[in-house]
Amino acid sequence: MHATMTWIDWMMVGIPLIVVIIIGLKAQQYVNNVSDFLAAGRVAGRYLLSVADGTAGMGLISVVALFEYNYKSGYALDFWGQFGAIVTLFLTLTGFVIYRYRETRAMTMAQFFEMRYSRGFRILAGFLAFLSGLLNYALFPAVGGRFLMYYCQLPDYVQFFGMNWSVFGLLMAGFLSFALIIVLLGGQLTTMVTDCVQGLFSYFIYAIVVITILYFFSLTEIKEAVMSRPEGMSFFNPFNVGKLTSFNILYILIGIFGGIYGRNAWLGSQAYYCSASNPHEQKMAGVLGTWRGGFTTLMIMLLVIGAYTFMHHPNYKEKADAVQAELVDRINFDSEATTETIRNQMLVPVALRSILPIGITGLFMALMLFLLISTDTTYMHSWGTILVQDVILPIRSVIVGDDAPISPTAQIWILRGGIFFIAAFAWTFSYFFGQVDYILMFFTMTGSIFLGGAGACIIGGLYWKRGTVYGAYAAMILSCVLGCGCFLLQTYWEEPIYPFLFENAPGMLEGLRSSLETVGNVLPIVSWETSADKFAMKFPITSTEMYFLMILICLGSYIILSLLTCKRPFNLDKMLHRGKYNLEHFVAKNADQEVVEAEKEKIFEWKSLLGITSEYTRGDRILAWSVLLWTSWGFLLFLFQLICNTTFWQWGEEGWFNWWCYYTLPMNLVVGVVTTVWFSWGSSRDLYRLFRKLKEMKLAREANPSINDDFDDGTVREHQDITD
Repeated sequence: MHATMTWIDWMMVGIPLIVVIIIGLKAQQYVNNVSDFLAAGRVAGRYLLSVADGTAGMGLISVVALFEYNYKSGYALDFWGQFGAIVTLFLTLTGFVIYRYRETRAMTMAQFFEMRYSRGFRILAGFLAFLSGLLNYALFPAVGGRFLMYYCQLPDYVQFFGMNWSVFGLLMAGFLSFALIIVLLGGQLTTMVTDCVQGLFSYFIYAIVVITILYFFSLTEIKEAVMSRPEGMSFFNPFNVGKLTSFNILYILIGIFGGIYGRNAWLGSQAYYCSASNPHEQKMAGVLGTWRGGFTTLMIMLLVIGAYTFMHHPNYKEKADAVQAELVDRINFDSEATTETIRNQMLVPVALRSILPIGITGLFMALMLFLLISTDTTYMHSWGTILVQDVILPIRSVIVGDDAPISPTAQIWILRGGIFFIAAFAWTFSYFFGQVDYILMFFTMTGSIFLGGAGACIIGGLYWKRGTVYGAYAAMILSCVLGCGCFLLQTYWEEPIYPFLFENAPGMLEGLRSSLETVGNVLPIVSWETSADKFAMKFPITSTEMYFLMILICLGSYIILSLLTCKRPFNLDKMLHRGKYNLEHFVAKNADQEVVEAEKEKIFEWKSLLGITSEYTRGDRILAWSVLLWTSWGFLLFLFQLICNTTFWQWGEEGWFNWWCYYTLPMNLVVGVVTTVWFSWGSSRDLYRLFRKLKEMKLAREANPSINDDFDDGTVREHQDITD
């Protein structure tokens, strides 16, 4: 074991990054118009989408957030998450929201809002999505910069040109610039391709890291470490977690509900929602997402368990004390809450640096850089394009009119300007902002500014003919007001909100604390830290719990206002290009009506409950059934464990550890091996097909200059995409 990066480690970092840049440059030459920049020309295959989207979604900040979450709460809470397994399965197989959204052919969610509601609502929703995403993403560089500093043992400042320069600021500027180069070259096309390539590299690094952790820690050491946790905070026993705060059973249940309500509502990777070659491929990419995790989940689990063992087992006490001392020496913020937050975030990365051997240290560093850059490119593209497509250009249309369209070249340059602004703001925010909450809670609170109302507007807009623009406005405005209020409450509670209330209304403050303490005692799934010192430092109601209340308020307002103001049902078939509005059926001579009627009849087949339609090939059906059987098997095991431990056979701490040791761990290893080979082959094939298709399209344009797809730029006229 070693504690510093060697030249071998740095070589492991540098070579894959060079490969990624080369492939990104190759993809850039195929960007010809706005749809290529926004949606990669809509020619991506399912494996390419699944791997690229998964890599972008599992960013460095997500890994650090899971380190923070699982190190505190263990893996016992994952058991209660199985309540949502069947619901999630149904949503995945039926393509809930995903399929219909792709049918609209919208390139941004707010473009769909203009089709369904109005241009004014598109501007409002686009701005709130942009504001929510900007605040959410603005923390990403900070976490990435701190990880690199602590993992690589870099100093706080370096001196050149006679001045002290912040290493934290320089690191953020460095990797943001790297990501900017990729995304500015070709938008979604270069972003998607490089994300996929980074995902391919990552799969094999996951496997190597997993093997390394299993080699260095014995199961006996792991058992002794995790079994030493206090009562009510078990690492594996889901029936012994009553003292967990912030992340508890209520957090899991709200997460399940929020996942259904906010399906496809979070727009951090929105370009992946519209990049598939057709709605079916989009849907199948979502189905593949069930298997996509592979070694990812196992790697994070073992890294957390390895770090926890390292920090709590007597065999590693001397090195663990050195890690704690380093964290105390390096972290010195003015805010006590911020200091504690940063220390929790960096504990696992610093411990891992002391665990992993030479070479593997560099590979893990390369993996984290891949995840960092892939998320940066995707998020900068998403929030930058939302700012331009859904705020700036619609406002321009209102001012100058629809008869003065902007050229594709100018539009792409404006999009690049919006993306550059996102990077600049993120650097500034990350450099000066003092975080006081867990990363996952910060995600929830900043996201709720848009998500609280977006879920109602999306589901209602796609599935309910009586949803109106008034209901949508009510839901979105309430989401903004409540979300911003809660964000400010969480951020500024320690200073100045609590001191102000303490001096001017101490009775009200004590009454609030007592009321929250009473509620926590009455409801067994609520566990708030309401002691006087904790209450002064941090508001006890979590971001997730406040988000749940926001959902109920926004959803209720959407339904009530829509029922009161609906004068005529909306034509969903026209927006979704169904029936007589299906362009492919319309051009098919003497067959369109028969095809439409046949499709209507098939809606009632029992297979439709699994989302299996006439579009499914034999391989698609096998994939759908594999997801069904795998999820059903997991749910049956969940029921077996639940019944056993609540009736006749309580396993205890050792029983739950043995279940993890002899079932969960081996099963994840098998799934990891299979999915690594499977998805590596599938995404490599789709990458080859993508470049072949792009080359064919480029040659077709050169051979026939009359081909003009510049109109596909996200413009909406009279509730329809301009291409319709």
